[in-house]
Amino acid sequence: MSHVMHTYKRLPVTFERGEGCWLWDKQGKRYLDALAGIAVCGVGHSHPRLVKTISEQAAQLVHTSNLYEIERQEQLGDRLAAISGMDEVFFCNSGCEANEAAIKVARLYGHGKGIDTPAIIVLEKAFHGRTIATLSATGSRKVQAGFEPLVPGFVRVPFDDLAAVRKVASNNHNVVAVLVELIQGEGGINICHDDYLQGLREICDANGWLLMLDEVQSGIGRTGKWFAFQHSGVKPDVMTLAKGLASGVPIGACMVSGRATGVFKPGNHGSTFGGNPLACAAALATLSIIEDEKLMANAVAIGEFINSGMRAALASHAGVREIRNKGLMIGIELDIECSELVKLALADGLLINVTADNVVRLLPPLIMQRAEAQQVITQLGALITAFLAANRIAPAKAKTA
Repeated sequence: MSHVMHTYKRLPVTFERGEGCWLWDKQGKRYLDALAGIAVCGVGHSHPRLVKTISEQAAQLVHTSNLYEIERQEQLGDRLAAISGMDEVFFCNSGCEANEAAIKVARLYGHGKGIDTPAIIVLEKAFHGRTIATLSATGSRKVQAGFEPLVPGFVRVPFDDLAAVRKVASNNHNVVAVLVELIQGEGGINICHDDYLQGLREICDANGWLLMLDEVQSGIGRTGKWFAFQHSGVKPDVMTLAKGLASGVPIGACMVSGRATGVFKPGNHGSTFGGNPLACAAALATLSIIEDEKLMANAVAIGEFINSGMRAALASHAGVREIRNKGLMIGIELDIECSELVKLALADGLLINVTADNVVRLLPPLIMQRAEAQQVITQLGALITAFLAANRIAPAKAKTA
């Protein structure tokens, strides 16, 4: 019997090694990874440059602490500032820690304006983490249930609805920030309209709020830009990162700019492991690989290839509500619960995920090529077709996007 706490419904497979877009289990069976460790392994598994960097850094220095200057951390901060246009960065170990930092920035900013009970606007179906504060900000009762009392100070509005944000602005004078995912990953690959971020920027500027973007899943090249906000040309005041930043070595980042710059002072926040030399070396290598191998352009090309291929494969099924993507964040929404597809795909040697109960989520490595993408289309198209047929979904033309 395992002594590991039962916090996960794990699939019955143990992976022993990986290379590129492929994983092998202990029995030697090969699997095509269309999930990339939930958007973590953007440069694939065991990338030679990454392996070399991690090995050399581990042989030199793994950890000191933030009591001292850390050269790799300074280098990574400079690199992230250069590609994002942000001003300052706090390093931590995960996405939820980065979002915790963002929440603390907003509250401290609010107190600095003389607001005793600062509030943050958050969205329905959002996912920001599983700490007490971040699950309170998350828009999922399933995640929150049993952990009450929740942290107060969050005002929830519908996704992609500027009118709802404006209504809060006119009625709630304690609001100091908006925290939003431009693409909701756990919520089902929900993609906001092009003018949504511009509208949020205008509202925040008019009210003196912080515009805070959770780019934990959408950042680091996954959408075809370094960060999803760069598709709009609007810069946030706060941005959070993690997942793909160091290709599996734990790291998170909370970046600030504009009116959020300088809010944190010594003693306001901290992390024992955050931004240690090993994690920062892995992140620097990851960013270089993405740039040198032109993986952002590849994310756009392969994302569109998979989207169009899945549309063609599933065009005759009424059970497919919508197929949507931004780069290599791809969602296939069915009209029935479809978590069973994860096990069916696993048995077929394909790694996928189902989120929001009825959305097949694909987050392939940024290095995926057309032949591998075609295999995803062929296998997954057949699996979904058989699944819908078994559940008596009548053929008809599906809505695609």
